[in-house]
Amino acid sequence: MKLRSHFLNKLVNAEVEAYLDRNDAIIVPFGPTELHGGMPLDCETVLSEALALILAERSNILLLPNLPYIYSGATASGRGTIQLTVQESISLLNGIAKSLLQSGFKRQIYISLHGPSHISIGPVVRDFFDQTGVPILYIDGILAAQKSKIFTDPKSMMYNFDSMIVASYKLLGCLDDILLTTEFSEPITNSSAVFGHLKSQAFESSATGYYFLEHSDHMATSPIPDEAKSEEMGDHGIRLLNQMADVIDMPKILEEMKTEEAYLAEVYERYPNVPAAFNNRSSD
Repeated sequence: MKLRSHFLNKLVNAEVEAYLDRNDAIIVPFGPTELHGGMPLDCETVLSEALALILAERSNILLLPNLPYIYSGATASGRGTIQLTVQESISLLNGIAKSLLQSGFKRQIYISLHGPSHISIGPVVRDFFDQTGVPILYIDGILAAQKSKIFTDPKSMMYNFDSMIVASYKLLGCLDDILLTTEFSEPITNSSAVFGHLKSQAFESSATGYYFLEHSDHMATSPIPDEAKSEEMGDHGIRLLNQMADVIDMPKILEEMKTEEAYLAEVYERYPNVPAAFNNRSSD
């Protein structure tokens, strides 16, 4: 059945009911509203949403509109940043996961291209599974980009990332939100490099607490002087987003989530003591 829209919120309830009669998969893109150089504050969240839309269209499944509030991290020094605590972020994501499951969405796929997102979503993935017996999935978009070879060349990394952001606004019909400016291409700063050895002890903002001293630390932005450059970057970014979608391979993910469900049924039968089985045992 062809979906009138892949966005759950654009459908009427009867259409969602019909979808759930044959499918239980949904993608949840999320990210921050935060300081980001010359890009809109919601750019990493819109980027996650655009990638999620490409993945949803390829597999004819639903997605939620982007969730633009999450633990941001070091960008809290910018007064445009909305900084939820990690615990608030966990509660928010957990509440969404529970509500979706109650409606019948068992195969939930969360995706973000915000570096510190793993700090908030990781506990949800594990605790939700132990509590409900239903495994949800987190796709780290930064990792997917690395697997796609998009960030291998430091010289092109910033341009590629910015191009994917521009492409995301283009795909979602809001390219006018991109500011045409060359003001934020310099300086390229990294003030927290003075304790870089500390930061490198764990992944993405989870080793030690800090904020950016300079707003330019996050981050320099490729020059976008006019609409022609914006269109050029958008076209380049769409190719990169599709490259990422190829690597993520949503059809394979959906298939393996079904395989995982059968695998876990065997685990629960053999080991009724594991939390997911114990917490969901029958009261008979």
